[in-house]
Amino acid sequence: MYEKFGQFIDGKWQQAEKKETYEVINPATEEVIGKASKASSVDVQRALKSAQKGLEIWKNTAPWQRAYIIRKIAELIRERKDVLAKWLTLEVGKPLTEGAGEVAAAADIFEWNAEETKRIYGQSFQTRFSETRGHIYYQPVGVVAALIPWNFPTLLAARKISTALAAGCSVICKPDVITPGSVMELINICKEAGIPDGVINMLSGDPAEISNELMDSDIVKKVSITGSTRVGKIILKKAADKVQRVTMELSGHSPFIVCEDVDINKVVDIAIAGKFRNNGQVCISPNRFYIQENKKDEFVGAFMDRAKKLKIGNGMEDDVVLGPLSTAKRLDEVEKLVETTKAEGAKVLMGGKRPSGFNKGYFFEPTVFDNVKDNFTIMKEEPFGPLVPILTFKTFEEVIERANDNDLGLCSYLYTNSMDQAHIGSEKLESGCVAVNTGVVAVAEAPFGGIKQTGYGREGGSGAIKDYLNVKYTHMGLKI
Repeated sequence: MYEKFGQFIDGKWQQAEKKETYEVINPATEEVIGKASKASSVDVQRALKSAQKGLEIWKNTAPWQRAYIIRKIAELIRERKDVLAKWLTLEVGKPLTEGAGEVAAAADIFEWNAEETKRIYGQSFQTRFSETRGHIYYQPVGVVAALIPWNFPTLLAARKISTALAAGCSVICKPDVITPGSVMELINICKEAGIPDGVINMLSGDPAEISNELMDSDIVKKVSITGSTRVGKIILKKAADKVQRVTMELSGHSPFIVCEDVDINKVVDIAIAGKFRNNGQVCISPNRFYIQENKKDEFVGAFMDRAKKLKIGNGMEDDVVLGPLSTAKRLDEVEKLVETTKAEGAKVLMGGKRPSGFNKGYFFEPTVFDNVKDNFTIMKEEPFGPLVPILTFKTFEEVIERANDNDLGLCSYLYTNSMDQAHIGSEKLESGCVAVNTGVVAVAEAPFGGIKQTGYGREGGSGAIKDYLNVKYTHMGLKI
């Protein structure tokens, strides 16, 4: 399946210099999907030179022409929705319908940034001197290294690529070895849409080796990464050596707060959709469930009733809602966290094991815990799986304080019909994004990102493009 791709350098697909490959595994069947090309250091250096050349072309391309090509990419993504969704099911394991949703969101972000391309506004101002003027304008930061994770490869590649292109930057993308095909298909679409040679490049292979070599290069001026906090700290230390610009969206551990004045059934529907999307392997997945104590039994009963009805299986099958976890390593880590949570004193209300009837695949049941305390491991470490710890609270002030007691700050969820609590909670919850009475967070038109050890910078919204631009100030005398 990967034979038609390879490394994408200087506008064309080509074999890696050493012709080495690596196997990509279908997480639902544990079968080899195919062998993808593995880049060497020679390939990385060729990609760097290609991107350097592409930058000169792209930054001098008129914004309206850039916008036309970026919009064309969005149109082609929508036309190829089924192909891209199939890649996501084969490589990530998510159901086809869920993959189609990710593809639609990727098209939206390209469309959004096509519009932003035309709106890179500068500023002129009167200075303190009558004979001078001040001008502020923006220029592309340069070559961007886009480090793309495996859980939403199409969407997160789209965020990084489209924003860089809108700003006039060239890009070198590095997909994860788990999900190279979905990104390769997207790169192919970019080429077909008319992106000039060298403007987009893609390197497939060992993540650490490729990332290190890209960041060691003086050609790369900015790095955009979505990944774990652990990896983000490594990237940040390397970026410091060259004072490279960095946008980082790292781990999350989202609180999900349910107050007593809400319709529990409606909130449970939101909780089910949010928690089990991509089987919990989502940075904004609800992970810490705080239910006001007099509504706990009602919430837990309704939640488990719905969770037990979710169909587990291969995402290619009809009506499947829960696909597999994406790797054997991820499955092992989820199993260990379940055992740790039980050993610390939690009670398993449902799930807690691999489902029966599956001889192959990295499947795990939806799992609900009771008797969880704030100091348990699962309350501090991102579970990245279908695990649901239930806690209760008495007062609103108390739960806000407990929800904020975490090093991560990407997203928070709050459900209340009190306008006071809605506004106060939105202001006081320590996260970059807050969803009040909705489960929808990441959309093209809104800034997405976190605080604390979840990183900094934003993707989406009208401000994201500024992270890919340098600010130029000119103090101009009228005559001399």
